[in-house]
Amino acid sequence: MTDGVLRVVLIGGTSHTGKSTVGRVVAERLGFEYRSTDKLARHPGRPWPSPGREVPPHVAEHYRTLSVEELIASVLDHYARLRPRIEDLVARRAADADGPGLVLEGSALWPAAVAPLVGPATAALWLTAGEAVLRERIRRGGRYAEADEDGRRLVDAFLARSVRYQELMSAELDRLGLDRLDAASGRTVGESADAVLAALAVRDSG
Repeated sequence: MTDGVLRVVLIGGTSHTGKSTVGRVVAERLGFEYRSTDKLARHPGRPWPSPGREVPPHVAEHYRTLSVEELIASVLDHYARLRPRIEDLVARRAADADGPGLVLEGSALWPAAVAPLVGPATAALWLTAGEAVLRERIRRGGRYAEADEDGRRLVDAFLARSVRYQELMSAELDRLGLDRLDAASGRTVGESADAVLAALAVRDSG
């Protein structure tokens, strides 16, 4: 049983909407622990190199060979397998009156799966951004201007999947009447965290 005090904040959204950055700030301000669903199980990640990390061949092949709809089907299947772990984690933390609160963020927080988890101790909100913003952020993160033709193709496949995922996610949010926040409205990270906390306060008072 819970006492109605907020203990879990769930922040969903497609890639590059600022979930991890905003989630860390929200967690710090609430005095909660921060976690990402990305750490719960692996799935082909970003198909571009980073310092000390080359793109694994199976990841490049994943984005090189699958269509957008196949990429979506693959990631949704991965999230479906991950769902019981998320549900168990949220239930345990929501019911723990003595332990620290939790901010859990990640694309794996699919609206239809999260909706039943929302209650007196658990709130959820999704970050969204326009396609142009996602393109700029993903291409910048993937060093698109410096990439060769194949590298650009992999970045663009990741972008297409991210945009399509957000389209499907947004339709689910509309259907279920769940909350979203525009993450690209010119706010700083601190202001975005303020907006998330304000949305939670409205939800809590409602």
